[in-house]
Amino acid sequence: MAALSHSGNGSPMKASFAHLRRILYVTACATALFCGAALAQDPASADLMAAQQAVERADRADADQYAPDTMAMARQQLEQAQRAALDRRERKQAPVLAQRAAADADLARVQSEESVAQAQLAQRKAEVEQLQRQLATGEGR
Repeated sequence: MAALSHSGNGSPMKASFAHLRRILYVTACATALFCGAALAQDPASADLMAAQQAVERADRADADQYAPDTMAMARQQLEQAQRAALDRRERKQAPVLAQRAAADADLARVQSEESVAQAQLAQRKAEVEQLQRQLATGEGR
């Protein structure tokens, strides 16, 4: 059932939901353009966000345990990048510092993952050697 409304001259007209969809589409496009322009004006914000995410990924990979020096460097550079982004005189350095922080955090994560994999490999090798000894001596039968 179509809704009726009155135009300025008193005659009834049908309300169109297509018109509402067009307004929503225009609003969504304007919002996307505005957000894109805001990121384009402040390239440091995207780099800061990427660096923060890289540090969080490294943290989840236990990089503090397996690559503490690299992780500390990543955190330090992230803090420097965040401070630089807030300081008008140092704002141009913020993206570079954030990129370095992200690279160090990624390195710490990879070092941590490698250490975990090496430990798991050593454990599996020890298990295989134990099973081979058991087979050779006839244990476990």
